[in-house]
Amino acid sequence: MGEEVAPRQFTREDRQRYRTKVHRCLDAFAVMLAGSRFDFERPMTGMEVELNLVGNDGDPALRNAEVLEHIDDPAFTTELGRFNLEINVPPRSLAGEGADSYEADVRAQLNTAEARARELGAHMVMIGILPTLREEHLTHEAISTNPRYALLDEQMLLARGEDLHLDIRGVEDLNVYADSIAPEAACTSLQFHLQVSPDEFSSYWNAAQCLASVQVAVGANSPYFLGRELWRESRIAVFTQATDTRPAELKAQGVRPRVWFGERWTTSVFDLFEENIRYFPAILPVINDEDPLQVLEDGGTPALHELRLHNGTVWRWNRPVYDVVDSTPHLRVENRVLPAGPTVVDMLANGAFYYGAVRTLATQERPLWSQMSFTTAEANFTEAARLGIDAEVYWPGQGELPASELILRRLLPLAHQGLQEWGVADPVRERLLGIVEERCASGRNGAAWQVSAVRHFEAQGVDRLAALHAMTQAYVEHMHTNEPVHTWPVP
Repeated sequence: MGEEVAPRQFTREDRQRYRTKVHRCLDAFAVMLAGSRFDFERPMTGMEVELNLVGNDGDPALRNAEVLEHIDDPAFTTELGRFNLEINVPPRSLAGEGADSYEADVRAQLNTAEARARELGAHMVMIGILPTLREEHLTHEAISTNPRYALLDEQMLLARGEDLHLDIRGVEDLNVYADSIAPEAACTSLQFHLQVSPDEFSSYWNAAQCLASVQVAVGANSPYFLGRELWRESRIAVFTQATDTRPAELKAQGVRPRVWFGERWTTSVFDLFEENIRYFPAILPVINDEDPLQVLEDGGTPALHELRLHNGTVWRWNRPVYDVVDSTPHLRVENRVLPAGPTVVDMLANGAFYYGAVRTLATQERPLWSQMSFTTAEANFTEAARLGIDAEVYWPGQGELPASELILRRLLPLAHQGLQEWGVADPVRERLLGIVEERCASGRNGAAWQVSAVRHFEAQGVDRLAALHAMTQAYVEHMHTNEPVHTWPVP
């Protein structure tokens, strides 16, 4: 979805041609897999962080184009909402002090960007859902001016045939309708990329699916949306429903949602791309001139434009990625389950936990996913999104237990082992995983801190909206410190 897409109207012929072309891309992809044409000798990791812009009053600032121009850093790009930005961190190895360089680079870029944004009266905040958003902020006017976003909005509403319905039952309930996909912009995430070989892909993807629940439990950071306290990671429910192209009748028929956990363990990366084509009609049937099979026959590397564009409109929580760098193709697992923030060091701690644990689970002699049903893994994921660090999950050999206990007893040792195998320096490994350990021991992550802060303000007689503004302001102030969220005092 990062590709530029110009405004246009799509005809029935466009859609038929696209269907033919995307199948041709899939055929080329199968040939490439059979020929072992992928780069995986030096596995790299990458990171993307989506940010919110707020004004001095804590309300969303719909000024991303102006702020981006003033920041003048190619690492920062637009996102769906005019109150969103994204920073793309260049890929690198985790070995040695690689994670420390991630942290230093991201913090330096954010601090510089924040200083420039302040000159325009705007501030950046890393939080899964901006708590000060109100319904009047989530309209067509809130969507970024880049034509691809307007086209995506138009086509998704056209596919659905009616307004989007957000119906979330949590600590409090929400039931609203939206005439655009702007509520999707409320959801800002942290995305981890891990380059893997074709032979290893299924093991890493399955392992990431197993880990998704505990990642969300320990990293939840989105308890409020439109003034209501919903799930501890409300972003999961909001994103799912804000991109749902199915009216009620298609849901009843079992049609899959475009944001989904999946429905089975995989044995090949090919299966995931094939499922995308089999289950989901095209949202943006934009056709490129490349003939992928002819490019292969000529000894080149096809970009597979249609396959990649279609993949970008199916929002799996762990998504397969095909990409080409310097004419060499590679595969990545894109881990999309976590919210942004609260601080850079919190995000790097989440990354250390994920990269370490996923490596150990993916390479175990007896795969974890052979001992747990896929529906159980999905149920764990939903439970973690609802309850955050207080969730209970099922784990093979352990039964039902608190997610924090599972992390402390079983998964942190696996994460330590995996990071050692990645070659991460011991002081880096111990510092970052120590943050995850302390979150579990204290029971405080971003979501828990937000709820404590808002309830504290409300106990002092402050109304909900003012409490959400005060809590958001605290996030802005803490974002540029080196203090992980479990150490923050409650105001």
